[in-house]
Formats: sequence, C-alpha cells, structure tokens
Amino acid sequence: MAGYTGNGADLAGARSSGVSSTENYGFALVALTSLFFMWGFITCLNDILIPHLKSVFSLNYTQSMLIQLCFFGAYFIVSLPAGALVKRISYKWGIVVGLVIAAIGCALFIPAASYRVYALFLGALFVLAAGVTVLQVAANPYVTVLGKPETAASRLTLTQAFNSLGTTLAPLFGAVLILSAATAGMENATPEQVEALRVTEANAVQFPYMLLAVAFLVLAAIFAALKLPQVQEEEPTAIAGHAEGSAWSYRHLVLGAVGLFVYVGAEVSIGSFLVNFLAEPTIGNIPETDAAHYVAYFWGGAMVGRFIGAAAMRYVDDGKALAFNAAASIILLVVTIMSSGAVAMWAVLAIGLFNSIMFPTIFSLALHGLGRHTSQGSGILCLAIVGGAILPLVQGALADTIGIQMAFIMPIVCYVYIAYYGLKGHKPA
Repeated sequence: MAGYTGNGADLAGARSSGVSSTENYGFALVALTSLFFMWGFITCLNDILIPHLKSVFSLNYTQSMLIQLCFFGAYFIVSLPAGALVKRISYKWGIVVGLVIAAIGCALFIPAASYRVYALFLGALFVLAAGVTVLQVAANPYVTVLGKPETAASRLTLTQAFNSLGTTLAPLFGAVLILSAATAGMENATPEQVEALRVTEANAVQFPYMLLAVAFLVLAAIFAALKLPQVQEEEPTAIAGHAEGSAWSYRHLVLGAVGLFVYVGAEVSIGSFLVNFLAEPTIGNIPETDAAHYVAYFWGGAMVGRFIGAAAMRYVDDGKALAFNAAASIILLVVTIMSSGAVAMWAVLAIGLFNSIMFPTIFSLALHGLGRHTSQGSGILCLAIVGGAILPLVQGALADTIGIQMAFIMPIVCYVYIAYYGLKGHKPA
C-alpha cells in the first residue's frame, strides 16, 4: 500500500537521454514528489472509506472489502494497457492522462453519493485507481533522471518518504471530513431520523473527494506545462544461462511475485480492518472517528521505518532484513489475536513499522540479474499488486465467519511466506 506505491524496477532501469547533470529540475522533482504523496494519500483514504460505507449501506465485512477489490483490481487490469499507452504518448503525457482519469474518478463520488448506490461508489473507485495506475507506470522512471546519478538514491528516498507522508495524513483527513461529518448527531437519532442521517453520511464524501478532483486537475495542468527530460532504458547483464526465454524462467522472480502478492494483500488487509478493529469493545472501545486517528500511527510507522531501513540496510543483508521484519510482524499478529485492550491495539499498529522495507526489498530481490528481461519482470511484479484486491476479501469472509480478531490469522500466513522468501526463496537458481 504504502510500500507498494512505487515501482523500484522501473526506476532502476531508467536513464536520461541527453540530459545534462547540471540542469536544475528542482521544480519538476517537487511536482513528481507531489504525485507520490497523492497516490499514497488516495490509497490509504480507503481505510476510512471502508468503515464509512459499511455503515452507510449496512454491509458485512466481506461486502465492505469489495472497495479494495475494485481499487487494487485496477492495478491488475490496467497495468499492461497503461504501459502500452505511455509508450505511445510519452511519459509526460501519460502523467497528465493519469491525473485527469484520477480526477474523473474523484468527481464520480458526487453522483454516487447523491444516488446512494454502492455499485456507483465501487465504479468511481475503479476509475480513480485506473488513473493512479497510469500515474505509477508513467511517473516512476523520471525520478532517477532529475539530477546527478550519484544522488538518485537520495531522491528516491525523498519521494518514498512523501508517499508515506500521504499514507499517514490520509486517515486524519478522512476522520475530520468524512467520519466526523457523517456521525454528527447519530447518538440520539429517532427511527424517523435514521434515513435522513444515512443521506448525510453518504453526502459526507462529496466535499473531500471534490477537493481531491480539483487537486488532480491542477497537477495535470502543471505537468502539461512542464518540460521534462526524455527517458530510455538500459539493459543490464542477465544471470548466466537465462539470456534467452522470458522473465518467467527466473524462479526467484516468480517466487518474488508471490511474495509481493501476499505482502500487498497482508498490508492492505490490516489497514482496511483497523478502524473497525480498534472500535471493538474488547480492544479500543473508541468511536470510529477516534479510531481513524490511530490508523495514522500504522502508516506513520512505515514512514519512520523507511528512514531507519535506508540506513540499516547498508550493513545488513537484504534477505535477512526481510525475514527479520516478517518474523516481527508474525509475533505482533499473534499478540493481536491472543490479547485484548491496549496490548492488542498497539501490537497491530506496530506492524506498520516492520512493513516499511518489504515492498522495495522484495521488488529488488526479485529483479536481481534479469538483464534484458527486467522490464517484463517489472510488469509481472506490478500485476502481483492485485493481492491488495483479493486477500482483503478473504479476510473479510473470515471476519464474518470467525470474528474480526481471529481473521488476522490470514496475514500471519502471508508473513510466513515472506520470511521464507527472505531466507531462501530470493536466491537465484
């Protein structure tokens, strides 16, 4: 989610064409950084939208997880067409198109709220996610070319930090403009007032998503006016014995795609259930509006963890670091399931800290030594993000069957696989 919002492979393979290292692309870098912030923000706003629409439409957990199915399903459906589109119209205009599509998706929340039809909300989310997918395919390669090659790593850290800043602020934004606006006056409502209050709840999403639509359109205008450098890809040396064939012949890539699938699925599942879980009487016993503020700790932990990981992984083996973080997440989930009250609440929130390095680490390990198959491998890994669509639905079904707390067994299975990949599965055959 948060970690899944930037594709390291695209960045690693990108080089500038005819760009002087002395040119100042500071403003362009600021504009690109805003994109990382925006798609991190819009992705994690779903964590507030889920409990909100669950209340508006009286949904069960499985039905409410259709939000993530539609949002992350767009990655699977749109990634390859987006790549073809960007190749045809250039990266710059791909960014503009992605921003416009995202703005349309946000604007569609207005009729969805007016008609109070859940399917319309899901359709709006799919359009919004399609725009975000085009943005990611188009924007990522630019980050490495906006300055000197030796400072590329610091620029990537900066953009990822702002991505995490977006995921941290989104729950706070949603709590103020969506949940608090919707729940005002609900406590002492009479049966005759319920229908009017449900209308108010549905309409609570109109203003914040209209603000986001305007923001996307402003960014589209800015990028349409910007002069950005051209980008071309180099072909690094492949692992011996794999020069022919396709990326599918690399065992560590295929296992890495599975790892990315379960990682994104686990992180999105945990984030999606936080508000409802923290509101449980045996856990936090707090209103959903207050619970939404605590979700910021989950994503804020990922932001802090990225800075810690960027420094620590200079000295620690990538695979071992991945396995350690997966093991820590497993322990915290066991505590979440087996305990109650503040212990369970802070245990599940602390998982965000250990999620921080997983996406970029799995991505880089999976692409190691692919050579001219790197681009294809990147596409395969992008498709694996569909785990964020499927696994939350699985956890939703478990929550409806065995309870929301026991449903956290599902991400434990995911982290067990990630630990395996870090210790053994990432090694090229």
